Amino acid sequence: MRILVIEDDVILGDGLCEGLRLDGHTVDWLTDGDDALHALEADEFDVAVLDLALPGCSGLEVLAHWRRANQQVPVLVLTAYGDTHDCITALDQGADDYVSKPVDLAELEARLRALLRRANGHADNCLQCGAVSLDRSDRIVRIDETSVELSAYEFAVLEALLERSGRVISREQLESRLYGWGDGPESNSLHVLIHKLRSRIGARRIETVRGLGYRIVP
Repeated sequence: MRILVIEDDVILGDGLCEGLRLDGHTVDWLTDGDDALHALEADEFDVAVLDLALPGCSGLEVLAHWRRANQQVPVLVLTAYGDTHDCITALDQGADDYVSKPVDLAELEARLRALLRRANGHADNCLQCGAVSLDRSDRIVRIDETSVELSAYEFAVLEALLERSGRVISREQLESRLYGWGDGPESNSLHVLIHKLRSRIGARRIETVRGLGYRIVP
C-alpha cells in the first residue's frame, strides 16, 4: 500500500511511519494541515491516516476539503480518547474509519487493509489472477499451491498489478507506489523489478503495453 500519514506528533508519526515501512508499505508523512489540503491533487494514495488535531487547518477541515474536491481516497481518522463528537463529525463528513490514540500498529494495518479491500471491491485480503494469488495479511504469494519468495518491492509491484487485474498501470503509477515522495533509485529500477518478477511468476503473465505501462493477465 501507499499510505499518506498526516500526524503532527513527531514521536507517534515517526513510529507509525517506520513500522508501516518495515511491513513493506510506502509511506509519505505530513505534519501540517495546510500542507495536507492539496496533498491528494497530484499524487495517488491507497489510504490516508488523518489526525484531527493539526496545526494550520484541522483534520476535519482537511477532510471536508478533500471530499468537496471529490477525492475518494479512504480515510482513517486518528483521534484522542474522549473525542466522540469529533469522531461522529468526521464519519459524517466522509471518513471511512477511526482509531483512538495510542494506536496499535497491527490493528491500524488491519483496518487499512479493510479500507483498501472495500475501496477496490474485494471481499478478503486475497488478490488473484489466474494461478497467481497474493495474500495481503500474510504477505504470501502463490503460483497454484506453490509459495513464491518475493522482495518487498517485487511484492508491491505484484500487489498493484493484481489490484487492477487485466488493466494497464502506468510506469509513473508504479514508481509512485514504490517510492512515494522519496527519491527512487536509478531510472531503470522498475524495468529491473518487472524482469525479476516475471522470472518468479512467469514472463507471459506480465504484459508490457507499449507507451502505456504494464498489466497482469491469467
